[in-house]
Amino acid sequence: MALKVVAQAAAPIPLDAAFRVESGELLALVGHSGSGKTTLLRTIAGLWRPETARVTVNGRVWLDTAAGVNLPGHRRRVGVVFQNYALFPHMTAAQNVMAAMAAPDPTEAAQMLDLVNLHGLGDRKPAQLSGGQQQRVAVARALARRPQALLLDEPFSAVDRATREKLYGEIIALRAHLAMPVVLVTHDVNEAQLLADRMLVIEKGQVIRVGTTAEVMADPDALRAMGLREVAAMLPATVAEHLADGLSRLDAATGPLFLPTVEAEPGTRVRVRIMAHEVILSRARPEGLSAQNILAGTVARIVAGTGPGVVVHVAVGQNEILARITRRAADQLSLHPGDTVHAILKSMSVARDHVTRARDGIQDGAPGTAKPAQ
Repeated sequence: MALKVVAQAAAPIPLDAAFRVESGELLALVGHSGSGKTTLLRTIAGLWRPETARVTVNGRVWLDTAAGVNLPGHRRRVGVVFQNYALFPHMTAAQNVMAAMAAPDPTEAAQMLDLVNLHGLGDRKPAQLSGGQQQRVAVARALARRPQALLLDEPFSAVDRATREKLYGEIIALRAHLAMPVVLVTHDVNEAQLLADRMLVIEKGQVIRVGTTAEVMADPDALRAMGLREVAAMLPATVAEHLADGLSRLDAATGPLFLPTVEAEPGTRVRVRIMAHEVILSRARPEGLSAQNILAGTVARIVAGTGPGVVVHVAVGQNEILARITRRAADQLSLHPGDTVHAILKSMSVARDHVTRARDGIQDGAPGTAKPAQ
């Protein structure tokens, strides 16, 4: 049930994009405000018609400007979760879910609410629910349409960080029940890396890069479009043990990794999001440092930015760590591809929502629900 999208327009912003999302896959559209992310989502949902466009799901044409086909939104089997959730304030949670059904069914509505962990809350109105609970109702309502495609438009932007972290895990757990293409619009690169199978970076209506996290993070144009401050890598590891001093030891490709307690059982496969600006490089293995994590690797390539910085890609086993350092530092270290280096990372520099369970079948940027406690 693949979703295929081609869209071109001159206004309201120049737009020239094409992409495909497979059944069960989550593609994140990443870019700054005004880059064209939501415009593409509106095109899929039937809320906007570009000058030239074609949208198909599982071979069925929803939009084809050349052929004069443009199904209205209510005739497209698409579920949409908006930024503000757009719940009917006078209806209960169950009634909001049933409003999306072709044949309203209280039993099915209750099942949908159970699926998003809202058991027993079907009689509450939106004002009686927290922001996170309202988001879950919006997801349940979107799924109640039995959609062929699910669209998430900045769905976590209206909740606080703690709620957002919990919702990440719930969305990921929910994905085991989703057999349709999912498109997530976000400006948050962290969110995209944690939740998506692939990322599409868009800038001024143009697709800069589509690919896995590793492919996107290896593309200089994509890095510039996202902003170097957001550059990070996902390193796979396995939870080995929980220590008495409040740290967990994880086994990574080239050695142990110590992080604040990770809420996962020993043996759990996870991925750790390591921000490039938090990594220090050394040619020799350092001694006498407070940093607990020193990983040996090999310089794979060095990507220069437009300013004084560079991003050094360090191969660690079959994966990479990224280090954002100054061009001067790279010159002083005389770094070249093939050189052996040591990546240094403080335990406390990994944010609590940057450790996630690995998911089978995902080669890069696999999402999940484990996280460090603080």
